[in-house]
Amino acid sequence: MEFLQHLKQSVAKSLTHFYPLAGRINHNSFVDCNDEGIPFKEAQVKCQLSDFLQNPVPEELTKLYPLNLGDASEIPMGIQLNTFDCGGIGLALCISHKIVDALSYFTFLNTWAAITRGDEKNVVLPELVSATLFPPENAPALPEPVIDMGVKNVVTKRFVFSAAKVEEIRAKYAAESENQKRPSRVESLSAFIWSRFFAVTKEKSSPDSFYMIYHTVNLRTRFEPPLPEQSFGNIYRVAVIVPDMDKNCDNLVSQTKESIRKIDKEFVRKLQLGENLKIPTGDEEGDKKGEMVPFAFSSLCRFPIYEADFGWGKPIWVGCASWKTKNSVVLMDTASGNGIEAWISLIDEDMAAFASDHEVQLYACCNN
Repeated sequence: MEFLQHLKQSVAKSLTHFYPLAGRINHNSFVDCNDEGIPFKEAQVKCQLSDFLQNPVPEELTKLYPLNLGDASEIPMGIQLNTFDCGGIGLALCISHKIVDALSYFTFLNTWAAITRGDEKNVVLPELVSATLFPPENAPALPEPVIDMGVKNVVTKRFVFSAAKVEEIRAKYAAESENQKRPSRVESLSAFIWSRFFAVTKEKSSPDSFYMIYHTVNLRTRFEPPLPEQSFGNIYRVAVIVPDMDKNCDNLVSQTKESIRKIDKEFVRKLQLGENLKIPTGDEEGDKKGEMVPFAFSSLCRFPIYEADFGWGKPIWVGCASWKTKNSVVLMDTASGNGIEAWISLIDEDMAAFASDHEVQLYACCNN
């Protein structure tokens, strides 16, 4: 009980610095910083933590969260403390992507952890600069996202790629990318995942379908001068790739590199000037009248996801919940930092085909 009260007091102290998270999202267009607070729940999990970690199932993880992730339209943040029968602890934190990106999520988490353990010298305070960098406009509420979040038959599965398998995939794409810089782990793995998705679903797609791939890009490093990591908000943009189907997608890595390269200092300058550099949704493709098939990647690799020490040591594992966003992938480092976990969400029939694909099984482990 004393420990729980200490956690609540430390999160309250943290929210004085991250005060928008204690407000309410109003009409999907602004945050009312009314200091209304956040839900902080407790739950007893009737199993051993060691058993749970042997095979984390995304659908089961969802039960450990304080909010229904698809319904939290007004509350920016929630926390749930889960205590297992063995005394082990699982801490679930969800923050609305409407107001912060992944880096800001971990800025809050790690600052809260530092305050909890009394490590004032490592408390990193946020820089609430979003409204200064991108002044608000008199615009209607945000449109619905490009990726459909309302599909009910979406399944999330966790695919683990060991360091050795990631390097095999990198070597494969490096051989195909002559006279270019060796592709990164994320570039290679995302190309592999999309190519296998396309391979197992192309037969059911209509002949006039076309594909668009989205990669989230952190804008902080693309400012002049670069912004500090603790710059708080949704400071990211999406790079868009239209796979070259005429070349059988063999140059997907180079297309990805080029698309991400275009999000540079000049791109950011134009954004700040208010130029309408909107994210393509397929409607602009006048000659493409068929169904647009989107596929989105978000990479948390190299993010400080294993740094949150609340005073009992750093976490032994960090994961995601299941979410109803079809054709989406979150990449994150394994606990060792060498491999990559891919949390993939597809409609159930596509997931069945993807998970049973020979090449996927050759490179990844999926036992959930």
